[in-house]
Amino acid sequence: MATKKTLIAALVALGLTAGFAGTVYSAAPHAHDGHGASAMELRLNKGQKWQTDEALRTGMSRIREALDTALPQIHAGRYSATEFSALADRIQEQVDYVVSNCKLPEAADLQLHVALTQVLDGINAMKEEGQQEQGAVATVLALNAYGDHFDHPGWRPLGHR
Repeated sequence: MATKKTLIAALVALGLTAGFAGTVYSAAPHAHDGHGASAMELRLNKGQKWQTDEALRTGMSRIREALDTALPQIHAGRYSATEFSALADRIQEQVDYVVSNCKLPEAADLQLHVALTQVLDGINAMKEEGQQEQGAVATVLALNAYGDHFDHPGWRPLGHR
């Protein structure tokens, strides 16, 4: 079962990378331009938030809920490596759900891939010894950026307590 999850996670990451690799490459700053801007940065849709669908809102709400529940223990330093791993697995399940069920127009989907890549980075860090708290912070930041860039009625950013 763990091998299947690892394979699915790898395929999702590969699919996300392949899905927007050309766009990211063409948008990447050249080394000589002096700007440090990331090509993997979320952007608004002509000043407006990107549309969402029910599957995206459901999956992202579940990720937010899982993190919100865990944050008090994480902030108190009472979250074990086993708990971080389980949290990362719960979040990964929701990322997989979103990838499998979300149907957005191409431009919104490309931005979603950027947001989900940031969530995946947090998941990976939560599974690495000594990086768990930074992974949780990275995931919180990714979720807050999602809320800033996607039209998700009722979305509330996660804060530090």
